[in-house]
Amino acid sequence: MTDESTEQVRPEAGEPPSDQAPLALVSGKPVVDLPKDLYIPPDALAVFLEAFEGPLDLLLYLIRRQNMNILDIDVSEITRQYMDYIGAVEAMRFELAAEYLVMAATLAEIKSRMLLPRQESDDEEEIDPRAELIRRLQQYERFKQAAEDIDELPRMERDTFAGSAALPKMPSSQPHPDVDLRELLLALQGVLKRADLFTSHHVEREKLSTRERMSAILSVLQDDRFVSFESLFTPEEGRLGVVVTFLATLELVKEQLIEVVQAEVLGPIHVRARAAS
Repeated sequence: MTDESTEQVRPEAGEPPSDQAPLALVSGKPVVDLPKDLYIPPDALAVFLEAFEGPLDLLLYLIRRQNMNILDIDVSEITRQYMDYIGAVEAMRFELAAEYLVMAATLAEIKSRMLLPRQESDDEEEIDPRAELIRRLQQYERFKQAAEDIDELPRMERDTFAGSAALPKMPSSQPHPDVDLRELLLALQGVLKRADLFTSHHVEREKLSTRERMSAILSVLQDDRFVSFESLFTPEEGRLGVVVTFLATLELVKEQLIEVVQAEVLGPIHVRARAAS
């Protein structure tokens, strides 16, 4: 940047610098004057808006912008616009691919052949010099349209995303809470109430042995399976049978032959034979 442009930005003599808005903040300090050694190239802010994938893409864009029929293009006008584009690119100091220059030469050749007078011949018809270019443009237009149609299809990781959710880690084993004796008594009370509903008319009752009832309970608790505590009782035996079964259960627990398990507090009580150590 010249010194004249720098002088235009500086505040006039006698004017306080604080009255002018700072140009920038550098390390927290306002900068009012531009540096004297600051150089901005003349084409630093130039922006090239249109981008093409090749000379055929450029030609197709020019034809569509002029609303021309691809089968009857005005070679003279298209060649002029194409050369203007080439000149603009060269002015911006961009490197041109060789294929753009080859297309420029092809357009110049077609334009010169179109300007020459046609020779009428009865033997063979004169071939339109634009035919090969039109064929290439039609083929490129088909492939470009197919590519745009494919790009509009839903694409994974762009338009749709696969959802996934991991299963929560479940504990392999759940510790069982200790069974309170009061809950055993409550369960016994429920069994006794149901036993009262049955009356016995036997004149003589059969004696019930606690040892025999312990053996009977062990025979039921086989195969390491859980059995409901209430299923061990037979209400038809009356209170005596319920009491004997309860005493036999307590004796088996005392001898560590069976274990009483409750899955949750105030939940149903189950009984299982202890595994032999």
